[in-house]
Amino acid sequence: MSSLAPPTHRSQPASAEPLHILDEVFGYPHFRGRQQDIVAHVVDGGDALVLMPTGGGKSLCYQVPAIARHRRGRGVAIVVSPLIALMHDQVGALEEVGVHAAFLNSTLSLEEAQHVEREMMSGRLTLLYAAPERITTPRFLAQLDSLHQRGLLSLFAIDEAHCVSQWGHDFRSEYLGLSVLHERFADVPRIALTATADEHTRADIIERLQLQDARVFISSFDRPNIRYLIVEKDNPRAQLLRFVRDEHEGEAGVVYCQSRKKVEETAAWLNDEGLTALPYHAGLDAAVRQRHQDRFLREEGIVMVATIAFGMGIDKPDVRFVAHLDLPKNIESYYQETGRAGRDGEPAEAWMAYGLADVVNQRRMIDDSPAGDEFKRVQRGKLDALLALAETHECRRVRLLDYFGEASRPCGNCDNCLQPPATWDATEAARKALSCIYRFHQHGGGFGPRAFGAGHLIDVLRGKRTDKVAQYHHDQLSTFGIGADLSEQQWRSVLRQLVALGHVVAEGEFNTLGLTDSARTVLRGEVSLQLRVPAETKRGKSAGRKASPRAAPADLDAEAQERYQALKTWRAEVAREHNLPAYVVFHDATLAEMARVAPGSLDELGGISGVGAKKLEAYGSEILRVLGTR
Repeated sequence: MSSLAPPTHRSQPASAEPLHILDEVFGYPHFRGRQQDIVAHVVDGGDALVLMPTGGGKSLCYQVPAIARHRRGRGVAIVVSPLIALMHDQVGALEEVGVHAAFLNSTLSLEEAQHVEREMMSGRLTLLYAAPERITTPRFLAQLDSLHQRGLLSLFAIDEAHCVSQWGHDFRSEYLGLSVLHERFADVPRIALTATADEHTRADIIERLQLQDARVFISSFDRPNIRYLIVEKDNPRAQLLRFVRDEHEGEAGVVYCQSRKKVEETAAWLNDEGLTALPYHAGLDAAVRQRHQDRFLREEGIVMVATIAFGMGIDKPDVRFVAHLDLPKNIESYYQETGRAGRDGEPAEAWMAYGLADVVNQRRMIDDSPAGDEFKRVQRGKLDALLALAETHECRRVRLLDYFGEASRPCGNCDNCLQPPATWDATEAARKALSCIYRFHQHGGGFGPRAFGAGHLIDVLRGKRTDKVAQYHHDQLSTFGIGADLSEQQWRSVLRQLVALGHVVAEGEFNTLGLTDSARTVLRGEVSLQLRVPAETKRGKSAGRKASPRAAPADLDAEAQERYQALKTWRAEVAREHNLPAYVVFHDATLAEMARVAPGSLDELGGISGVGAKKLEAYGSEILRVLGTR
């Protein structure tokens, strides 16, 4: 028989049913949320746009249909994936559960790539992962044409679909060519998936991928297990260290920084402080990045300090915290990055420190970009929404979900709910600051009209006679010393919030301050300003959770905890032997249920969530031995 002939399939209607596949292959008895509707729609040949939060089970929404359609003789599913690391992890996990999957990327030798192509063209492969730039090459499209003609092209899954949108937070031009899939293979179902997309981005995805006739499935964006905490910068390194040591000692986490230099300096400093931290950014050698990523995925207690180059598609379920030392560009970025915490559904924290300089820098990056006016306008609006989230006195989760069009109630689990911030009538303080900026522009003390930065403004307001104040004769201004009743920290908080509210702008290389049109309404007393009271720097522990990554779940008794630790030791050995992250073998939650139930037979073990048929066959006897119930 020719190697390109379609495979012979037995009639297996039951085995091709989605719920049967979910249970048999992945070991889960039920779908979650809208998974079942999405899977049924795609299995039947429909197009779909799926918006589902990180950790919500997006992968199953295309993996189960791919398996179902393959078992019905439909051939291979093509998965568009932007990152090599994601391809490796997904394929490794699928092979572990007995699904024939592969990837095509630059890590393969010519011989390995040719073998994968033969498997694809024969129809034996269930899923093939490839980057968009490979999929849109003439050679690969010709291979897809051949598969299509023989009825062996089952579906297209476009992961991280927000990358196609210029309004999204991670636009990638290579995604634009994916419209060819609809143009050439209109009868092949497509499912586009993303965790983050506001209204602008959703509309752009639909237009650019030609998904006008697709069903749109929007799951709740809420991640109730994540606690959101945002603090004002006051020695941010020390704040970060206290947060990690007090709440997450020995646990896995990600710390995001804006620059490569800051990433490396922060990682080095955390190591000096006794933590295990690794840097990750696009400027590092590819082998170093891969080594650091592998350690993060395979070892416990690693803190990855990174730019946004790290994270997309990282499936590590037990990341207990994500920290930001710099303000992200918009809420989509913030949501995507914080969503890498707590994928296993266990408690996790999203912590961010930000200050006036963050606001100024983000506004300047937008203003200085070569983009068009409309793009800049949209990006300013997105930044304003993030600043509103940071400055809100109300529930963070309510504000976050509202951005994505989802109504909610106060969560009781963010910093504002747990410790409601005090507010004060800052109208007069704001008028003093705005008046002082106005007077800077009116005269510069014999030097002509000039603008000055935040530090000098605060010195003048507080009546400090510095050399610069004397040089420009600003001690002669009527505003000199009128703000002596407030501390420097309080004035910085007022200025940050005035910039965030759009009444003050910081311009130029030296971040000199200027007034906007809306400042006039404040100066005239036409509006009142209720601002947050600057939080006192906390030296003790925060209100977060405290746990050790090596501790068993609290609901296990002493004997079950011993079984749990024994299972984790066994899993680590298997993971090293197979060169896989431990969670690909079994998730912590599955090990915990094994330890709690202590199954005495393979049948009982097979009833535990997360134990599919292939893993039961491969590991069942060993697990019973480790549990001591064999």
